[in-house]
Amino acid sequence: MWLLVAREPHPDAHEWTGRRALAVVDATVWPLLWIWVIWRVPPTVGIVRPFIVAVATLFLLRRLRRALWANHRYRFTTWRWGKVFVAMLLIGAALKLATPT
Repeated sequence: MWLLVAREPHPDAHEWTGRRALAVVDATVWPLLWIWVIWRVPPTVGIVRPFIVAVATLFLLRRLRRALWANHRYRFTTWRWGKVFVAMLLIGAALKLATPT
């Protein structure tokens, strides 16, 4: 049995000075980071490397288009994953404090 749930779209983001420039930086850094990581892998991965580079390039172009021309719809990846990273750091610090040495 399939269950389909329709989610409401996110509301438009608030416009503020510098949002478009930061969105362009955010849109380009993450895919370029993935391309840099895959180029650090040994070349024995075969066709996986060019495939990931091609997909990351397509994501870069799509994200860049949204950051420039549909900025009210762009969501910052750094903010999303930054919150997860900070939460993991806080959990790790709490565990370190809670364990006796």
